[in-house]
Amino acid sequence: MNTASKIGVAIVAPGGYAQDAAAYGAALALMEKQGFIIHSYYNPETKHFRFSDTDDVRAEQLHRAASNPEVQVVMALRGGYGMSRLLPLLDFDFLAKSGKLFVGHSDFTAFQLALLAKTGAMSFAGPMICDDYTVERGSDATRADFLRCISSPTHTVSWPGKGNPSICVSGQLWGGNLSMLTSLLGTPWFPQIEDGILFVEDVNEHPYRIERMMLQLLRAGVFEQQKALVLGDFSGYRLNEYDNGYDFDVMLDYLRQHLPMPVLTGLPFGHMKEKATLAVGCDAQLDSLGELVLLGMMRYPVLQEKT
Repeated sequence: MNTASKIGVAIVAPGGYAQDAAAYGAALALMEKQGFIIHSYYNPETKHFRFSDTDDVRAEQLHRAASNPEVQVVMALRGGYGMSRLLPLLDFDFLAKSGKLFVGHSDFTAFQLALLAKTGAMSFAGPMICDDYTVERGSDATRADFLRCISSPTHTVSWPGKGNPSICVSGQLWGGNLSMLTSLLGTPWFPQIEDGILFVEDVNEHPYRIERMMLQLLRAGVFEQQKALVLGDFSGYRLNEYDNGYDFDVMLDYLRQHLPMPVLTGLPFGHMKEKATLAVGCDAQLDSLGELVLLGMMRYPVLQEKT
């Protein structure tokens, strides 16, 4: 399956709303042009504070999308904040049994990890409507990688290996946005993953805040259970004179000295224009071979051909 033809996509807005109505409309037009069949549960005319709607309505969007037999993919409109409020309102068993392919990133990480923790069901850390399908901000490479991933039972992401340790490990792939991951610690929605490959990314977080969250995960015993930590994109922060040279690289050196597993960088995932799609909860093989890093994913749910 090389195109989006006949793929029913439900749009849900469990967090924020689309700030640019024209860009949102253009994104839908682009998806339809590419062959997606759109089922939107998001009302662009409705806002509730900084959210797309009330908590009950936003939770119901997910349930309604999962109930629609014409939908194969459920895609988040955008991130922001809001999913944390919805976790107690969601029927994760129902959502998992629906067989839908849930996709998003950023704030949507809370849903993905909760789904994994409660049911073991997999999902996809990948594009969202805003801004991965908007014409000016989106990327053809991102959209193409997404289709390749959900259309095939195996998918490999590669990136330059310079500066990374040499390792070959296998394990369950999980993770997402670092702030959302850390916020779930100690809750019923935090997955208990052993022998895992953990990937994280974040935006607008100063290196000291990243370090602080990493230390929290370390001291909570999460990292002792992982075979590797893979860092995606960390951008949008500002350094100042008070830092006295403390930057991301200094923080990274500190992590590599204190964490109990290898730390790799360069994963093309996060709040960036060109990002890979990752199957959260799948079996994975991570090979760092000096000049190249390969992350192979396998045994995850994929699109079924419609007749």
